[in-house]
Amino acid sequence: MATITPAQNKAAARELVSGFSLEMTGKDVPGLQEAAHAIPQGTKINVTFLGNEDLDMRVSAAKAVKDLGFVPVPHISARRLRSQDQLEEFLGRLQEVGATEHVFAVGGDPTEPEGPYPDSLSVIRTGLLQKYGVREVSIAGYPEGHPDIKDDVLWRHLEDKSASLKEQGLDAVILTQFAFDTDPVLTWIKGVRDRGIDTEIRIGTPGPAGIKRLLGFARRFGIGANAMIVKKYGFSLTNLMGTAGPDKFVTDLSSLLADASAGSATGYGPVKLHFYTFGGLLATSEWVRDYLAAQA
Repeated sequence: MATITPAQNKAAARELVSGFSLEMTGKDVPGLQEAAHAIPQGTKINVTFLGNEDLDMRVSAAKAVKDLGFVPVPHISARRLRSQDQLEEFLGRLQEVGATEHVFAVGGDPTEPEGPYPDSLSVIRTGLLQKYGVREVSIAGYPEGHPDIKDDVLWRHLEDKSASLKEQGLDAVILTQFAFDTDPVLTWIKGVRDRGIDTEIRIGTPGPAGIKRLLGFARRFGIGANAMIVKKYGFSLTNLMGTAGPDKFVTDLSSLLADASAGSATGYGPVKLHFYTFGGLLATSEWVRDYLAAQA
């Protein structure tokens, strides 16, 4: 590999972090309003599809994102949809508030589907997304695997979804679950590119948050959180007080990507960050602002 200078490392960090996206729930509208001044206009903000939120809450949150000058990316949780009518009602309501150009199609948490859609591919294949103005669909990626799905199945699903979106003329983004360790992330990115998938990848990482809260989410999503991995991220399992931020993870990942790019003509293609705002939208947005300033 070529030697990367400090200036090149900083440039790689700016490239990775700029154009970041954020995540919020339907209940986070007050937090979004509080953080709006610290978020660049045009930032993509994903709006989750949780079981304890209803249609009005999800649509209102997407509208708030749009009204504040950001780009809403509503989640469509396949296994939570009880019928095609419910899917069309959701898409129709989102279209009324101008929030259907970008969506995130995901399987969702329920073990058994509540309706006709067992996975996100089945939603994508309905052909309904274009009917309601969707132009870009985000799909899920799992650099550290999935606790309930084998790796070969995950890869096949990623390939099938990518192919289906391309056939339908829809743009795609691969949005990953959050990770603590850059090594499996880089290996996974290489695996995506080796399969001929050249779409933009957004690597998920937690914004600054309480360490106990981070570990709680890690356990819930099956993310590796052993002592070695969390130390690489920047905190220790023997001291769960205080907060942790993604500084080390982001700096290490950008350096690895810069190194890869220096060693080939194309590097690893377009890679950006997606922040899971476990510690709040404002704390995450301020962290991004300060981090970018430090790389100037």
